[in-house]
Amino acid sequence: MSDVNPIDEGQNEAQIAPWRATVLTLFPDMFPGPLGTTLAGRALENGLWSLDTLHIRDFAEGKHRNVDDTPAGGGAGMVLRPDVLARAIDHATGEGDQRPRILLSPRGKPLTQEKVRELKDADGVILLCGRFEGVDQRVIDGRQLEEISIGDYILSGGELGAMVLMDAVVRLLPGVMGKVASGEDESFESGLLEYPHYTRPTEWEGRDIPEILTSGHHGNIAKWRHEQSVALTKERRPDLYEAWEREKE
Repeated sequence: MSDVNPIDEGQNEAQIAPWRATVLTLFPDMFPGPLGTTLAGRALENGLWSLDTLHIRDFAEGKHRNVDDTPAGGGAGMVLRPDVLARAIDHATGEGDQRPRILLSPRGKPLTQEKVRELKDADGVILLCGRFEGVDQRVIDGRQLEEISIGDYILSGGELGAMVLMDAVVRLLPGVMGKVASGEDESFESGLLEYPHYTRPTEWEGRDIPEILTSGHHGNIAKWRHEQSVALTKERRPDLYEAWEREKE
């Protein structure tokens, strides 16, 4: 866990207590990984959030410290044991810990920007990284794990999904991004995909920056950007466009 910097007098409680992430994994050496660099890494060093990893195998018993076993009813693969996972989860939570308990799982609800903002406003998260064929359903029910998916595809385990979730949340924490507007004007924040971006040089390989963006007329620029967002969303994500239309009505 990173050390927390001294807090200036007058900061609110949300700023005083850093957002805490605890990851339960069979591969703790994977962390912080890319989260130790760029925005998330600087925020970690500055105490804006903290990261702990727990090795699931540390909570196994017996000579071989088995964390998995064959699936009841037969079938391929191995299943993570509920007794081992429960001990790890109970150790991570402790008394009074109200952080959401999340299992990264391909059958979970899709991770959305709305969910990211919800997690940002929590005290942090406890993330269980699945492996093998899956996790015994009894520990999912018994420890009230919320299943979240980062996409309709299968990974070798939940570690990369945990990193994706943490990165999405950490960048929204107070003090992490330089400008608040940079987080408010992105894809999914308004229900639409983000508009196209341009920068210097004004002309590149025969392609010019749209004239309206160099006009200096902020009202017209805002209108153009909105129209571009609507058109892109309708073309690429009709599901989002239809939801946006319903919300608008």
